[in-house]
Amino acid sequence: MPFETDTIAELAIANPGVIPALEKLGIDFCCGGAATIEDACRRAGVDPAQVRELAAGPAKVTTRAWEKEPLTALVRFIVETHHVFTRDAMAALRPLAAKVSGKHGEAHPETRAVEALVLRLAEDLGPHLLKEEKILFPYVESLEEAARGESCFGTVQNPIRMMMRQHEAVGEILAELRATTGGYVAPPDACASFQALYAGLRDLEADLHRHIHLENNILFPGALAVEEGRPRP
Repeated sequence: MPFETDTIAELAIANPGVIPALEKLGIDFCCGGAATIEDACRRAGVDPAQVRELAAGPAKVTTRAWEKEPLTALVRFIVETHHVFTRDAMAALRPLAAKVSGKHGEAHPETRAVEALVLRLAEDLGPHLLKEEKILFPYVESLEEAARGESCFGTVQNPIRMMMRQHEAVGEILAELRATTGGYVAPPDACASFQALYAGLRDLEADLHRHIHLENNILFPGALAVEEGRPRP
């Protein structure tokens, strides 16, 4: 692939098997997916040669090629897999963060910041998922089925723009959580609940990265293309 001009999202779409390596390197392939591979590397402070090797290697197919699947199938997967995971994770992590903060807040004041960030994340994600499920996703499905219904937002570009802004806000909270927790590394005196909180946040971050990648880089461009009557990217 033309390394200098292709985007980091295109690399993640073409070779989903590199996503764990991109995450380990701290490279944003979801909210920042429109950046070229070179620019994404520079933002993460990573030598582009490391990603060049990933791009040059054989594709490691670990998931379905969603860019080739119907949008309705992708919507169903996002809702049944990622939305379910997110809701379950937030339901568990909110009380766990409060418990850890209450027990360890004096010795580890960062846990109080973590509790506040988890609350912000839950307050952002709850309404966001509902808007997608009740408004945006049904309209996307109607576009593909050539049965476009009435909408209160005109072009699908308008809710997509709003969802992407909200994704950026979620990405900022995740970045704050990672910085506050030192990369989700619990201190030596951490109890089982403390360790479970950090492990759960790490898992949630990884899932949200994949979740947002599917929407920002595959579902949303596909919906725009179908609405405009052009081939999906």
